[in-house]
Parts: sequence; structure tokens; C-alpha cells
Amino acid sequence: MKQFKSIQHLRQACTEIPSKDDDAAQATYNHQKTLLKPPGSLGELENLVAWLASWQRKTTPTLNRVCIIVFAGNHGVTEENVTPYDPVITQMMINQMNQGHAAINQLANTANAELRIIPVHDLKPTQNICKYPAMSEEEFLKAVETGYNAVTPNIDLLCLGEVGIGNTTIAAALSAALFGGDGAQWVSKGTSTGADHVANKQNAVNSALALHKDILEDPLEVCRHLGGYEHAALLGAALAARHLNIPVILDGFVCTSAVAALQRLNPTGLDHTKISHLSAEKGHLLLAGNLNLYPLVAFNMRLGEGSGAALVIPIFQGALACYTGMSRYKDAGLPPNQGS
Repeated sequence: MKQFKSIQHLRQACTEIPSKDDDAAQATYNHQKTLLKPPGSLGELENLVAWLASWQRKTTPTLNRVCIIVFAGNHGVTEENVTPYDPVITQMMINQMNQGHAAINQLANTANAELRIIPVHDLKPTQNICKYPAMSEEEFLKAVETGYNAVTPNIDLLCLGEVGIGNTTIAAALSAALFGGDGAQWVSKGTSTGADHVANKQNAVNSALALHKDILEDPLEVCRHLGGYEHAALLGAALAARHLNIPVILDGFVCTSAVAALQRLNPTGLDHTKISHLSAEKGHLLLAGNLNLYPLVAFNMRLGEGSGAALVIPIFQGALACYTGMSRYKDAGLPPNQGS
């Protein structure tokens, strides 16, 4: 089991990371040229196969074991009336997932993916970020370890998601702290339809940024002061996947904000990830642009649960099926690249 003894120990793990295998990626493009189709005609599907190969570090990638991990946490910032929902809803959502009745269960089953639901810190809420650091150093590191140790080496593709009342406020605070701006720039309605909740969220983000202004240049301290337990676990899971050569699919705004610090610590820190979908949360496109990661689909979703990540698994499965199953020109008795 991985343990991080200090913030500095974690920082080292975030900066000393393996690189992709460019030779494996190029091998997939070379193979694509031999398949019975016009060159490049499968478009982005060909790039997805190359991406899988580069991070799995093998010329024929596999998707035999796709795993979705959903981390759950609660937030003290709900004291600021940023949502109409009580934090007890987080546990109710987990119960539905454990019973197989949530949206993520249906999407995971459709994609034949394993689903793991992990409450972090026993769902005890963080401190209110408008008044205190969200987590102590010990709490933060333990939450990161929870995520890190949830990732097992035999996963071919890892999809990350989250559950937690109040966590879109936290996502906005993290994004603003890491990339600049204020509550008005990053906040949208989340689960609320009330203008008062939106205003409260914006005010909460601005208050938190002002309170913690002295640590905003340190990405990990930003995560500790402004993040949530599930955010820290998501960061740990994405980091573990990098160390284990596992490509990662991120869900929406909350999930992307949770791992954004990895790129601030190392410019290549999120190269092993892709954003599954463009969330209906207005901050997500801005955040994706800052990270130079662009969502695969845009379906106006904002559910969370890893639902967007699960939704795109069949796209990867289809890309790989074409790569491994199509005939080659020589199999059809044709010279290469004819009929293009």
C-alpha cells in the first residue's frame, strides 16, 4: 500500500512520472495503413488506439478490463447555502449505486466495465473552505492514498468519477485558484435552479480565494485548502494510473478540477488522461482549455457519477475492435492503399 509521508513526498511522486511510449503509438499508425480502408478514414478512432498503445506501452492495446472508480465525499462549504440538497443525499446516492439502480450502473453494465464505489473519509465533511483549510495535511494525504491504492495494476483503462453534494462549488474554487479568475467566471448552477444558490456559490468561491491567497502558488496546497476528500482521492487515482501505465478517462467538471494540479506540477502530468464529455457546467470548457484537454463528446450532461466517462467506453472499444479485427489489404489480395 502506498503511503505519502509528507506533501513534499507527494510532490515528488507527481513530478517524477513515466513518459508515454511513442514507438508503440507509431506502430499502431503503421498497422492502420495496412487495413482495408482509405488511409486515416477512421479519423479520431485511429488516434485513440495510438493513445491507448502509448500509455499501455504495447503495440496492440487491450481493453479486457475496464474499471470505473467513483469516489464520494462531503463538503463543509454547504454551510454557505450553495445547494438546496442536504449532504445526506451523498449517502443515498451511494446506496442506489450499491443496489445497481443509478445511471452509472446501467452505463457500466452496457460497457461491460467493473464499477467500484469508494466513500472517502467515511463521508465526514471537510472544513468550510470559507473559514478554514478544507483538510489538514494528514487528512489530505490519507485521501490521496485512498485514491492511489484503489487503482490495481491489472486495469487496461481507468474511468474516474465522483459523488458529493456541494462539489461543483469546490470544483469552481479549485479551478479559480489554479488558473485565475473569480466565482462569477467559474460558477454555474450545478444541481440548483435557484439564483440565490448560484450567487452564494460565487460568494463562497471568492471568500475562499481571499482567505487562502497565500498558498495559491502551490498546487498541492491549493488541493488541500480548497479541495474535497473525493477530489484528493481522484488526484491520487490519476497519479497511480500514471505510475502503472494505465490510460485514464475523466468524467466532467468536478473530476477534471480534481486532477488539474497534476498538470500544474508537471506539464505532461495529464497526458495519460482524456476528458470524456463537456459538462453543462460552464467552467468545464474553460478548464479544459487551460489544460489543453478537449472532451470527446458534448451531451449537455452534469450528473456526475462517472456517467460521462462510462458513456465513451464503447467508443474506445469500437476503435480497438476495428484495429484488431479488420482485414488488411494483403488479406483481400489487394496492393496497399488502393481504393482510397
